[in-house]
Order: sequence, then structure tokens, then C-alpha cells
Amino acid sequence: MRETYTCSPEEFLKNSRLPTRVMESEAAMMEEISDIMVDTIERKQGAPTFIICPVGPIAQYPLFVKKVNERGVSLKNVWMINMDEYLTDDDQHISPDSPLSFVGYMEKNVYSQIRPELLMPREQRLFPVPGKEAELDALIEKLGPADCCLTGVGINGHIAFNEPPAPSEAITDEEYRTIGTRCLDLSKDTIVNNGAHKIAGALDMMPRRCITMGMKQLLNAKLFKVYLYCDWQWGIMRKMALEPADRFAPASFLQEHPNSEMVITKTLLEHTINI
Repeated sequence: MRETYTCSPEEFLKNSRLPTRVMESEAAMMEEISDIMVDTIERKQGAPTFIICPVGPIAQYPLFVKKVNERGVSLKNVWMINMDEYLTDDDQHISPDSPLSFVGYMEKNVYSQIRPELLMPREQRLFPVPGKEAELDALIEKLGPADCCLTGVGINGHIAFNEPPAPSEAITDEEYRTIGTRCLDLSKDTIVNNGAHKIAGALDMMPRRCITMGMKQLLNAKLFKVYLYCDWQWGIMRKMALEPADRFAPASFLQEHPNSEMVITKTLLEHTINI
């Protein structure tokens, strides 16, 4: 474990079990994500397109909206399905008016900003909904593998809200890889990290529950890229790239994906610690 955090940046790149690419800045990453989204849609030439969407990162969305509007890219046959959402204690979506709401963010900053004649029907812009988990998984199966999933990684290695299981939880790596859409408790790691960065540490106001697309649906995406640019992602960047894939760092399963890539900033790569 010590070598995970103490090897040099050069050794890290050499020994990474996950294809890794370095970019100059977060801004360049967001430009790239928006380009991939638009290029994927245009390349399909009107054929059905399925994109799995995060809300984190989010700076790619204004760029995506601008390119769609300026280039007149029709989204009429595009399905954009978001990964996850926070829930109330009784397993309902939090209010879309909440600053934490992913539903609210996408409506205010993406869908309402796209020219109406280009926008897809409402039934093609979806979130997982409690009580309808099986319906979403069936729809994703019908649509076929997502064309792309371009997202971030949580401090404990979660993708979407697929939190690592407790060591005592009776689930194997193989079972975890194939888990579907579900409601679950947020981990303490996620509550503290997201609360610190999203609502200035008001942890009492953080939701304790969430709903997430499953690892099965995510890992089936044809193209999967994770973008890491926050200083607090340095540790999980190293763990998911240098240690064997397992359920305790869910993003590490991208080591086994046939078309995955971890994209990191130069600053993140060059950071070192002296333990």
C-alpha cells in the first residue's frame, strides 16, 4: 500500500493498470468532454444515441449547450440518462430547487438552455427514480450499451453513487460488478466530502440516501472516461490505477473495461507526499 502513494509520477504512469492520459488543465478537460458528447451525436447521423450523464463534473455542460445551439445539432434521437440523485429519508428525489439537486441542475442549466427545436422529448432525458429501478434497467437494456460515459470519481472510488461496500458486507467482486440500479445509504466519506465542497460543510443538511444507476449498466458503456482534477482525488487516483481492481474502490473496475481511460491534470500527476 505504501508504494501506491510514494512512487514517483513517472513510476505511476509506467505502472498504472488503467490507461492514463495527462491534460494541462481542468478547463481543457471540460472542452474535451463537450466535444466528445457532440461528436458522438453527430457521428451517429440521426441514429439513436445514448449518453450516460453525471452531475460532477458539470463545467462541460455550458460548452455542450453552446456547441449544440451554434451547430444546430439535433438531439431528437438522443437519450441522456443521468447516473444518480440524492434522496430524502423516505426515498423520494430531493426538491429540484435544492442546490444539491441533480435533476434541478440539468433542467436549469442544460435542457432549458437548448433551442427548443433541437431538444429531445422529455421522456428521453431521464434520472433513476425510486420504485422504478427495474424499469430503468430494462430501458437501458433495450437501448443497448451507452455510447459513452464521461464522469468523475468520488473520494472513495465510487462511480455515480455506487459506494464501496463495508468490509463485513456479504458481496463478492463479481456480484458487485453486476449490481443494478438501486437506492442505498451514502457513505460517511461521501457525505463529508460532498458536504464540504457543495454546501460549505453544513453536514446536517446533507442527504443520507441516494439512488444510482448500477455498475452493470455503467460498465457496459462502449466508451468510459473518468476525469480527475481535484486535489482530493489524488489518493483515489493512485489506488484505482496501481492496486488490483476490487469492490472497495469501484472505479478500479475500469481496469477491466475494453475502452476506458483515466484522464488527469498535470498538477494532480505531479503532486507527491512524503510519508
